[in-house]
Amino acid sequence: MSEQILLELKGISKSFPGVRALDDISFQIKKGHIHALVGENGAGKSTLIKILDGIYRPDAGAMVYMGRQLSPRSPLDAQKQGISVVHQEIKLVDTLSVAENIFLGRPKTKHYLIDWRSIYKDAQDLLNSLDANLSAYAIVKELSIAQKQIVEICKAMSFNLELLIMDEPSATLTTKEQEVLFRTMRTLKAKGVTIIYISHRLEEIFNLADEVTVLRDGRLVGTSDVKNINRKQLISMMVGRDLENEYPKEKVEIGETLLEVKNLCRGRMVKNISFQLHSGEILGVAGLVGSGRTETARAIFGADKREKGSVIINGKELKGQSVAESIKNKIALVPEDRRRQGLILNMSVKENISLVGIDLVIKSKKINKALEKKMAHGFISKLRIQTPDEEREVKNLSGGNQQKVVLSKWLAVDSDVVIFDEPTRGIDVGAKAEIYRLLCSLAKEGKGIIMISSELPELLGMADRIIVMHDGKISGEVSGKDATQESILELAISR
Repeated sequence: MSEQILLELKGISKSFPGVRALDDISFQIKKGHIHALVGENGAGKSTLIKILDGIYRPDAGAMVYMGRQLSPRSPLDAQKQGISVVHQEIKLVDTLSVAENIFLGRPKTKHYLIDWRSIYKDAQDLLNSLDANLSAYAIVKELSIAQKQIVEICKAMSFNLELLIMDEPSATLTTKEQEVLFRTMRTLKAKGVTIIYISHRLEEIFNLADEVTVLRDGRLVGTSDVKNINRKQLISMMVGRDLENEYPKEKVEIGETLLEVKNLCRGRMVKNISFQLHSGEILGVAGLVGSGRTETARAIFGADKREKGSVIINGKELKGQSVAESIKNKIALVPEDRRRQGLILNMSVKENISLVGIDLVIKSKKINKALEKKMAHGFISKLRIQTPDEEREVKNLSGGNQQKVVLSKWLAVDSDVVIFDEPTRGIDVGAKAEIYRLLCSLAKEGKGIIMISSELPELLGMADRIIVMHDGKISGEVSGKDATQESILELAISR
């Protein structure tokens, strides 16, 4: 007996001014399966999801859902038909309880009054059906990200859920939170719920999905059973070429000490941190979420005041403890949250690139537009930033291209030390390879790179040396060539 098809897409196309986002997309999704949807940023995944969610209407094509034509007019209309989307950015009301969020806008009533007992009972039943150790009375702002995602899923289930679409749900989760999410997904699958799963983390695709569909430049590349494809083949489908080496690390001669951190302390998250960084070196920083990695980077950069310790760059100790002093002494920070801390989203690519080095484009006390444009064009070309022109607002670029804009503003002022905090988070596999090549080129120029990452394969593939943090302290150090995931994790969870 053939497996039941829950959803069939037939020739779906969608265009925007100057862009054909989807071009004749056709594939099927089986009922009760986890179906991965992958592709580089700009491949068309988000557009397709918005069509399924009723935000966009396709220009051409048809969708057949549970044997009938599907044409949702809004997300609420899609939910009423059993289709819900859990976005990476949680959309709950923090000050309300779990139960109130699940039934928000749809209160249960009895004798013209809100039936709170029924609301909390039904919400708790939904939570219990997922084996979630969570109370319907809990206030949402007190929950972890993974618990908030479970609340979103329960909200979807309250609409008689048939198809759940999960858009990059694991991007900001700790390892333990990921385990909770994946267990919940498997529970839903066992209940017959179909899941479309979008992720840039390929290991998740192979661990969770039954089938995978690849989009590239708005076109369908193909659909395959996950068991019939390997990682290298999947990457090739996504980027349209073979990536011979996913981590293109080059051998670079390690030079003199560029940066020295001595006994750095700040609160409970940065405790007596000491290390050296050399020219041409990529120094990896590993550790679980909450280990103090980001806090250490911010204290070095001067974004947070240090309570004790010293930072020495090119033999000079920084006294002022400010971002301005760090910039002046050629220290850069590419932050984990590039959209909120690394960019001004409503400003153009050109304006973001010149932001740190604004003095370089000022003539006669005014910004010289020609110089600013020339600077932007240079980095757009050098870093291969995909943008129609330098005037495009940076919020409209893909994650990988936004990261290149952040890096450009620091390259414009010729930084000697660049601290990368989660440099490839939320970036597709092709853009990741480009970021790795940029790291290597900076190291070849004699720059010192600090690379904070939660992805251990990334650190193992790129770092010359890895320091591991636990509970605000450095718990150990391993050389890049001798490191293993096991040795790093052992140090990361040391007590």
